[in-house]
Amino acid sequence: MKLPILTEPEQLAALLGDEALIVVDLSNATSYAEAHIPGAIHLDYAMLVGGEKPAAGLLPDVARLSAVGSYIGLTADCHVIAYDNEGGGRASRLLWTLHVLGHYRVSVLNGGIHSWADEGRDLTANISTPGASGYTANPNSAAIAELNYIRERLGSPEVGLLDARTPEEFSGTKARALRAGHIPGAYNLNWLDTIDRDRALRLKPAAELQLMLNAGELTADKEIITYCQTHHRSAHSYMMLKSLGYSNVRGYAGSWSEWGNDPNTPVEVN
Repeated sequence: MKLPILTEPEQLAALLGDEALIVVDLSNATSYAEAHIPGAIHLDYAMLVGGEKPAAGLLPDVARLSAVGSYIGLTADCHVIAYDNEGGGRASRLLWTLHVLGHYRVSVLNGGIHSWADEGRDLTANISTPGASGYTANPNSAAIAELNYIRERLGSPEVGLLDARTPEEFSGTKARALRAGHIPGAYNLNWLDTIDRDRALRLKPAAELQLMLNAGELTADKEIITYCQTHHRSAHSYMMLKSLGYSNVRGYAGSWSEWGNDPNTPVEVN
């Protein structure tokens, strides 16, 4: 089974029922109970974050990651398609987490439940029970950027920083940590500006997205590090970059909740 990172409803519909496919719904529990894609299993988003305040978005420990993989029935040969009901941030956090675990057979449903329902496709309230797989997590560093990793690369022409927060958070007029502002040299691309509200919350066309990235000199020849407040919005940015063919992308799980609360990190305000 070979699917693009960004999968369309018709591609998923053609594969429903395939034993090698795992469909994961990361909407809230109430929404899942009311209606979801047939065969989809529900995963609580809280299982994907393991930090404590102020840096609540950090990666969970190996035991939790193993539990998540086992719960959804993850095996080396399966393909996971994740979706949610809020634009793809939660689904993208699962995609990034699986990339951290070295599992690259994973996609995000473009537009999530909204694009699926907008096309009049089947929904159900029947609860699907996942089959545990006894998965053992083995995280690697290829998809991860930690605080010191970023600090050592500040100012490098080979590294770009994508800040997926709002302009107010980026400029420092809205503070969500002890210090406001952004990581020096970062480019602000609000994740909401990459979503097409007129196309059931799908990503905007690739050419339009690339123009946005080029404006910040975030080109595919660089290593791009994405961050937001807790690596929810920036997980979506990570997925977007991967869907555009960027090969060297890392997500900063600590994000601003870690960086902005550390008195020793450099901060820009503008």
